[in-house]
Amino acid sequence: MMSRALRFFVFVAAAGLAGSADWPALAQDDEIEAMANALKDTNFTLQDGLKAGEREGQPISAQFEIDDGKLQVSIYTTKGDDFTEVVADPKTGAIVKTEKITDTDELNDAADQKAAMAKAKTSLQGAADAAVKENAGFRVVSIFPDLRDGHAIAEVTLLQGTTPKKVVEKLD
Repeated sequence: MMSRALRFFVFVAAAGLAGSADWPALAQDDEIEAMANALKDTNFTLQDGLKAGEREGQPISAQFEIDDGKLQVSIYTTKGDDFTEVVADPKTGAIVKTEKITDTDELNDAADQKAAMAKAKTSLQGAADAAVKENAGFRVVSIFPDLRDGHAIAEVTLLQGTTPKKVVEKLD
């Protein structure tokens, strides 16, 4: 099974190639096509997933992912010093699993995301809404906060059909 970080890296790497000359040859990339197919029949948004994650703490990142061939929404949350992964079913919006994050790499990622959100004045949901408003026809498939030059930003990956796009939204 591919780890969460690796799945995200593969998707973002493919999205990052959207502007390259080789993109037409990569348009049929299995990861992007699989995500586009999985999303086409769901009205559930990543913003809905962020709302669902609030039940377990402050959302600090979220993404659609395909795990064992099934679409799901993974939301990292923080409450106090604890980090939890909340998994929601995009068909029903129901939380299907909550699990304390214990993997060292995932804990480090979550701590970095929490630090970025501590400086944020805008929520991830607000950043996701802004990205969609600025990119009509696209939907948010992942959002990850980060600090750049001491400022909180959100890296937002969008998808329209099989066309990915990565944008940066200011959080502070």
